[in-house]
Amino acid sequence: MGKEQENEVIPETGEPQEATESEETVAQNPGKTVEEKLAAAEEEIAGFRDKMLRTAAEFDNYKKRMERDRLSALKYASESVLREILPVVDNLERALAQGVVAGVDAQASLASLLEGVQLTLKSLLAALEKFEVKPMDSIGKPFDPKIHEALVMEASDEVPASHVLSEFEKGYLYKDRLLRVAKVIVSSGKAAA
Repeated sequence: MGKEQENEVIPETGEPQEATESEETVAQNPGKTVEEKLAAAEEEIAGFRDKMLRTAAEFDNYKKRMERDRLSALKYASESVLREILPVVDNLERALAQGVVAGVDAQASLASLLEGVQLTLKSLLAALEKFEVKPMDSIGKPFDPKIHEALVMEASDEVPASHVLSEFEKGYLYKDRLLRVAKVIVSSGKAAA
């Protein structure tokens, strides 16, 4: 009856039916009862459930850790910039200290102070350049309201009308983006006689 039972005939169609997987399992493990098989299946389900819960908890912890890391990165994003600017502060303090040295004549003290400030400016511009911040060159260029802010117009015999005569504050670019517009004095052309 073993082989005959595997290929039973379906009454509606009259075609032989293949044995299902559970029937094959019963045939392979004739010693296990239905209760034992049910207990084994429930144990396997409990294992899968435990694995699913652990995976969900790990994913939740991962999301929390990533959010903490993101917030920390935002909070301390400017740390490297500040580290580069601190030597500039040191140079300014040294320049000021040189300006008030007792027993040194005023001319030598002033020259030393000026040299210190120039070195500090050079140091600061180098620090900004490390972060791809560059000053814009505006003098003599045509006035562009996208990158220039006109403070006043002045007559000039040397600079054509609607061109930048001088800068009050330089404009700066950060990578390819405008960081600050240049505040400029624009030429109105030759003075009327």
